[in-house]
Amino acid sequence: MAPTLLIGSCHPFSGKSAVVLGLGRQLVQQGLALRFGKPLATSVSPDPEQESIELIDDDVRFVGRTLGLAPEQLLPSLELLEAGTAQARLLEGHCRSGAGLALLQRRLEAFSDGVTLLEAAGSLSEGLIYGLNLSHLAETFAAPVVLVHLWEDSRSVDALLEAQQQLGEHLAGVVLNAVNPDQVGELRAELVPALERLGLPVFGVMPRSPLLRSVTVEELAGRLGARVLCCSERVDLLVETLSIGAMNVNSAMEFFRRRRNMAVVTGADRTDIQLAALEASTQCLILTGQGEPLPQLINRAEELEVPILKVEHDTLTTVEVIERAFGHVRLHESVKATYAFRLVEEHCRFERLFDRLRLPQRA
Repeated sequence: MAPTLLIGSCHPFSGKSAVVLGLGRQLVQQGLALRFGKPLATSVSPDPEQESIELIDDDVRFVGRTLGLAPEQLLPSLELLEAGTAQARLLEGHCRSGAGLALLQRRLEAFSDGVTLLEAAGSLSEGLIYGLNLSHLAETFAAPVVLVHLWEDSRSVDALLEAQQQLGEHLAGVVLNAVNPDQVGELRAELVPALERLGLPVFGVMPRSPLLRSVTVEELAGRLGARVLCCSERVDLLVETLSIGAMNVNSAMEFFRRRRNMAVVTGADRTDIQLAALEASTQCLILTGQGEPLPQLINRAEELEVPILKVEHDTLTTVEVIERAFGHVRLHESVKATYAFRLVEEHCRFERLFDRLRLPQRA
């Protein structure tokens, strides 16, 4: 049987997809047959190009396209994580994974070459009601686990120690993610050896990336229920930072110059702020309050290809929605995938993992 590897996390949106892409690319470059799947799907959209009724998660499709995997290399999910399916399981009164997990196990046992990469649910407990939580998957498939973990400071180790207690010998190691770039060197020199002494092998320390945390204008428009007033063809632009245009125009211009790839939230009546924002590194304008923007603003935005969104929320609510979006969206843009490749290549070393899986090492 070909080895199976699980990528998990203690908390949702910890960066599993970036590690899956980077690690998957290394495996493909080594000439290994790679299969990828998510036993518990979290987002499934109809694919007009596919007639299959199998449950293929959107993340699985994106990784497959990005890594050039054939359709048969994408493994269908067993369950869809949503309120309806969870309630059905609850009413049934059991948390077993059912025949689906046994079927997947038989399918994996039939693979004799390459490696199977499975992305687990967002936390240690997520998926318990389906029998598809991380520790159960690791035990069922006798699979080593790589945890991708958001690291803020030394208190972040508690979640890793809890995972270590749950996973035991299945825990192969961790990748620390979203580390303050100024602290990466210190973390590697002092804290990584301490984690290793606690039995937590560290495969990588990846710095925080505004790009990977970014969100498209289209995603913001959807979350805000906004009207796109112009440049609808540019809603694929990525927003990395948020600015609020509530100051006088001179202060705003100075502030905007120090920001990059921002969404600017301001009142619909603040034409001076709006025009100043258009001359900076602005990916979109988000207008709150009563009224509509002046025609000259729309014309200037179209010249500079900056989308303008109009929302019904007040400024405070709008800002809260946007802030929740940062770092909580799926990695489905090619520019993010390219950056993820480089980030994993530069900051992670998987030699010990490959030894455990008995995989060939990169030349």
